[in-house]
Amino acid sequence: MSKTGTTNHNLILKTMALTMAFAMILTGCRKDTTTNNNSSTDTNTGGTATTGTSAIVAASATVGTAEGSTEVGANVDDLIANSTFGSAVIINLGSTITITNPLTSTVTITQSNGDVVVNSTATGVDYQITGTTTNGSVKIYSEKKFKVTLNNANITNNDGPALNIQSSKRAFIELTAGSTNSLTDGTSYATSTEDQKGTIFSEGQLIFVGTGALTVKGNVKHGIASDDYIRIISGNISISAAATDGIHTNDAVIVDGGTIAITAKSDGIEAEEGHVIINDGTLTLNTVDDGIAASYEGTDATIVPYVNINGGTITIKTTQGEGIESKGVMTINKGTITANTYDDGINAAKAIYINGGSLYCYANNNDAIDSNGTITITGGTTVAIGANQPEASFDCDARAFKITGGTVIGIAGATSGPSTTSTIRSVVMGSGAANTIVHIEAADGTEALTFLAPKAYSTLIYASSKLIANTTYTVYTGGTVTGGTNFNGLYLTGTYNKATKTSTTFTTTNVLTQVGGSISRN
Repeated sequence: MSKTGTTNHNLILKTMALTMAFAMILTGCRKDTTTNNNSSTDTNTGGTATTGTSAIVAASATVGTAEGSTEVGANVDDLIANSTFGSAVIINLGSTITITNPLTSTVTITQSNGDVVVNSTATGVDYQITGTTTNGSVKIYSEKKFKVTLNNANITNNDGPALNIQSSKRAFIELTAGSTNSLTDGTSYATSTEDQKGTIFSEGQLIFVGTGALTVKGNVKHGIASDDYIRIISGNISISAAATDGIHTNDAVIVDGGTIAITAKSDGIEAEEGHVIINDGTLTLNTVDDGIAASYEGTDATIVPYVNINGGTITIKTTQGEGIESKGVMTINKGTITANTYDDGINAAKAIYINGGSLYCYANNNDAIDSNGTITITGGTTVAIGANQPEASFDCDARAFKITGGTVIGIAGATSGPSTTSTIRSVVMGSGAANTIVHIEAADGTEALTFLAPKAYSTLIYASSKLIANTTYTVYTGGTVTGGTNFNGLYLTGTYNKATKTSTTFTTTNVLTQVGGSISRN
C-alpha cells in the first residue's frame, strides 16, 4: 500500500471510531428501545402507485374482562330528595340588605358593611340568596346540614370569599332553574384565623344541584374549595378564572352531571388527599397545570388517591401540565375524553385501566398515555399521539402492557410493546408523514386500519380484533377517504381510495408483530 493509501486508510479508521463513539453517547442519552431497521420500516417512502378502493366497515371490537375500579361514589345522603329544608331564610342583597328570618330563636343574622353572617343551630333551613352586592359576602356557621339557594345572586367581595361556609356539615347549593348567578372574591384577602381558600369555600361537603347557571371568579385562590368533598349533581357552572385550582378539595371531587367549564392557572380539578370520580356531565378544562388530578403523594396509607372516569364528555387543554393524573390507579370505564396537553395526556403512578369509552390524547412534549406501573386495555377506542423520540404513545416502563379488547392506535417516537398476556393482535410499524393516511388490508381486500396521522411519527402501534391471527397484511399510504366517519383520524366507516402500495407486509403469527418503529424497554 502506498504512503498516501496508508494515510487515507488511517483516516477512515479514525472516522469510523469517532462515529461509533458518538453513536454510543447518543444511545446512552435516550430511552432503551428495540428498533426494527429492515428496509420496509418507513411506511412513508418508496412503494408503488396504485388505484382501487377498500371498504371501511365498522366492526364490533372485542371486549375483554374489565379490570380496575367500578366505584361511582354513591351516597344516599348526597341526594337532596333525601333531605327536607322546610324553613326559608331570605337574604336579599343590594344597597340595602333585606332579611326575612322566621327562625330568630335558632338563626341569628348580622350584617356589617355589606357582609352577612349567619349563626344557626336550626335544622332544615334553606338560605335563599338573591340580589346584587359589589362589596359584600355571606358567611354561614351551622350545626346542622342546610341548603343555600342562589336565585339571581351576584356577590363580589373585595377582601375575601364571596360565600364562606364555616361549617363541617353538608351544604347543598341549589341553582334555581332559569337563574344566573355570579360570585367573585377580592384581589386580596383580609387576615383571618379561619380558612378561606376560595371564592366559594366550605369546611364540609358541598353538593351542587339545580339547573341554573353559576359563574365563579377566583382572583386570589381557588374558584370552589372544600376541606371535605365536592359533588356536582347538576347545574351550569363556569369558573371563568382561578388564581390556583378551579375546584379544589381535601378529600374528593365527584361529578354526576351538569356542565362545567374551568379556566385555571393551576389545576382544573384537584383532590389533594383523595380521589376524583366523573360519572357524567360535560367538562371543559383549560388549565396551566393538570386538567384533573388526584395528587396525594404522602405516606398515610389510609389515603388512596385514584381517578375513575365512568362517563361524561371531558375536554382538556393544558399549557404546562398533564391531562388527567392519578398518584395511584386510574380507571376509564366509559365516556369521551379529549386531552391536548403540554405534558402527558394521562398519567398514573401505579396502573391505568381502559375498559371502554373513547379516549384521544395528544401530548405535545411527552407521552400520550404514561403509567409508572402497568397499562391494561380491555375495551373502548383509544387514540394516543405522543411527542417524538424518546417519548411514546404508550409508556409503562417495560412493565405489563396488556390488551384484551378495544381498538388501539398510537403514534410517537416509540411505544411500549404489548405483553404476551394480550389476546388482541397488534403491530408496531415505522415512520409516517403528517396528514397522510396509513392503511392496512389483507390479501382479500379486507380493511384492518385506515388512519389519518395528525403529525409525523417514527413509530406506530395498532391493536384491534380486525387484525386476524396468521393473516398477511399489506400497508398502503396516502390516498383519501370518501363518505367516511372518523374518531380523531381513526376511520370507522367509508371508502378508502388507494394511492401508494408500500413494500411493507407482515403476518400476524404472534400476538405482537414488529416491522419497524421502536419499542421502549425501560
